[in-house]
Amino acid sequence: MKLDPRSFCKTPLLALQEAKGQAKLRGLIIKNTMEKQILITNDDGIYAPGLLPLIKEMRKIGKVHIVVPNQEKSGVSHALTLDRPLRAFKIRNGIDELKEWDGMYVVNGTPADCVRLSILSLFKRKIDLVVSGINRGANLGEDVIYSATVAAAREASMLGIPGLAVSLLIKNGQYFSTAAKYAYKVSKWILKNGLSPGIFFNLNVPDLPERKIKTFVVTRLGKRIYSEKIDSRRDPRGLKYYWLAGKAPSGINEPGTDISALNQKTVSLTPLKYNPTAEELIPVLKDKFLSTKR
Repeated sequence: MKLDPRSFCKTPLLALQEAKGQAKLRGLIIKNTMEKQILITNDDGIYAPGLLPLIKEMRKIGKVHIVVPNQEKSGVSHALTLDRPLRAFKIRNGIDELKEWDGMYVVNGTPADCVRLSILSLFKRKIDLVVSGINRGANLGEDVIYSATVAAAREASMLGIPGLAVSLLIKNGQYFSTAAKYAYKVSKWILKNGLSPGIFFNLNVPDLPERKIKTFVVTRLGKRIYSEKIDSRRDPRGLKYYWLAGKAPSGINEPGTDISALNQKTVSLTPLKYNPTAEELIPVLKDKFLSTKR
């Protein structure tokens, strides 16, 4: 049997090489431990045009995990799936343009399901930020009540994780990359400064190249105006069916609101909270009901 003299005594060169290798390994471990964990979801599914631009920008910040619904879930708001089991399928090499592909989960549920499942079960490392989007179409005013994109950010906040919803005001749908760049800027700020408990952000971006964006403003929710027409039709068997979707909603152009900001070709960032209690009425109602004779 031929013995390797290195097994008895390390040469200075071998010792140096091993030390460098161990130092590199320690560096990788430290980097992986400190690396921010970012969850991306949406309500448009795996083929959403805003998904890839968002992934590319978020990868500049940290490790990205993608968990999206297996089909479009627009308008399902904060629904959770309770009438059937959820299944999460891991897809590899799902998007050819991404290098070092880490895999994507597709879930047979809603965006809120995706967030809850991810944070509580799918990943061992704690998620540092949830980014939902980029939605095809703005989420302004009362849209945030119906929006599944916004609901995903709300769900994150309810679980104690900062959440950001990102939407593009659709005209031609060309500039998802612009929305992704603003999502990057806001995400960096959130990860550095944090968000107060119960707070999440709603970001809306005009469908313009970045150079044509006028400014970036913090806004409050505006007032949407929805069509009240319900389209009634009959199928080939003569049975009635209905379409709730009609003309795109408009809105009141009031200064300081998200609607006004988008009308002026500016980016709108609205801080939201998930607790909708009308606290200003509590003392009034207490006084009224406590003073009422039974």
